[in-house]
Amino acid sequence: MNMAKKFSIFLTVLVLIFPAAINAQSIHIPPHEKVVFKNGLTVLLLEKHGVPIVNFAALVKTGSAADPQGEEGLASITAQLLRKGTQKRTAQQFAADTDFTGGSVEADASADFSTVQGEFLNKDLTRGLELYSDALLHPVFPQAEVDKLLAQSLDGVRAAKDEARSVLGTYYNAYLFNGNGYGRTADGDEISLTKIRREAIVKFYETYYAPGNIILAAAGDFQTADMKKKLEEVFGQWTSKPVTAIKIPVLPPVKGKKLLLVDKPDATQTYFAIGNVATAAGDPDRVAIRLVNTVFGGRFTSLLNEALRVESGLTYGAISAFDPRKAPGPFGIYSYTKNESTAQAIDMALQVLQKLHKQGITAEELASAKSYIKGQFPPSIETSRQLAQIIAINEFYGLDDREINDLEARLDAVTPVIAQQVIQKHFPAGDLVFTLIGKSSDISGAIQKFADKRDARVISEPGFWPPPVQN
Repeated sequence: MNMAKKFSIFLTVLVLIFPAAINAQSIHIPPHEKVVFKNGLTVLLLEKHGVPIVNFAALVKTGSAADPQGEEGLASITAQLLRKGTQKRTAQQFAADTDFTGGSVEADASADFSTVQGEFLNKDLTRGLELYSDALLHPVFPQAEVDKLLAQSLDGVRAAKDEARSVLGTYYNAYLFNGNGYGRTADGDEISLTKIRREAIVKFYETYYAPGNIILAAAGDFQTADMKKKLEEVFGQWTSKPVTAIKIPVLPPVKGKKLLLVDKPDATQTYFAIGNVATAAGDPDRVAIRLVNTVFGGRFTSLLNEALRVESGLTYGAISAFDPRKAPGPFGIYSYTKNESTAQAIDMALQVLQKLHKQGITAEELASAKSYIKGQFPPSIETSRQLAQIIAINEFYGLDDREINDLEARLDAVTPVIAQQVIQKHFPAGDLVFTLIGKSSDISGAIQKFADKRDARVISEPGFWPPPVQN
């Protein structure tokens, strides 16, 4: 999957964990039914009439965190190959049959889970469900398709390194987590993708694609009782088997300061990320974190963007973001600037962060952030596709409909005192990890002051890890 689609998934998860709502209490997740089949498959059914479309979202509770060491990318490759040949259809036949319905079947993996999505018109539901289940239940992983996808993925990684912004987050996470847990790339790299074999793909599928390890959400134009019957007919006979849950390492925040400079000799701009290990999904402070981050770097009129773009003109954009996951995920400040202003831009970002810790946010800024969040139409609950995603992901993370239904009350309960407590607890201050991609000969001298521990890589070097060479 390309970087843009990966970022789309990242944004979807952010909205689910840090939801938005509009006008008072007018936004609610429609009621839905949960049932667990005898084979362990968890099924969520949500009716949404008005548009004749039905969406399926199967969430496999295992993602790239389960990739064997040295075979990063395996979960993603496995997912993408599901529709590239089944017991009934070649890859070309599957694509042609799907196109004929006007529907779609897509699959990929993130760190925490893998997803298989399907969308079909109501009138084509029987045909669409047969296609969708064929991909999920009967993939055969043809060697030719394996070779083709691995080659395409390898080319994709190399192409991404031509655009620093496309790989900044990958280098940052690898450095932040020391190549462990969430520091391993879901897409693989130039080394790992050459080591993946068909046998490993088949083993991954047979190990983790089991009904007791899957949440299947259906949302759209159907009657719940009828859809439940259809799904039980199709998936109810899927043989159950035990699946061992993957334990994702819970890494504490980094102590002190460290800096990685990835040399890109042709770069005229420096892309940088600053942050630390932060929160997990379901953190009790998640709504207050959303509010504070909206003020700090989560919108165009944020403190960060005002300082780095509007007032100084050092960049066209600066943001901050939390990425809560099953285990604590990253927090980062992300921006870019001309080579000659690299140190100045980083200095300014740090000054805004220090000011946040010293002064907190005002009652007016807090009220503005509440209005901003309430006034945004939540992009994650508009269509049946998005509704299927949200109820599946909420189920995975142990969350429920109150994430959106009770949001206004949770927002209103946040006071400036609570906001200040959240800043001190969740926003890094003295302990910081820096990752920069830029022209080393132009910027290395100016950035030495930011950390005593400094490491270096060259972007043309294969992979994003193991540990770089320390300066």
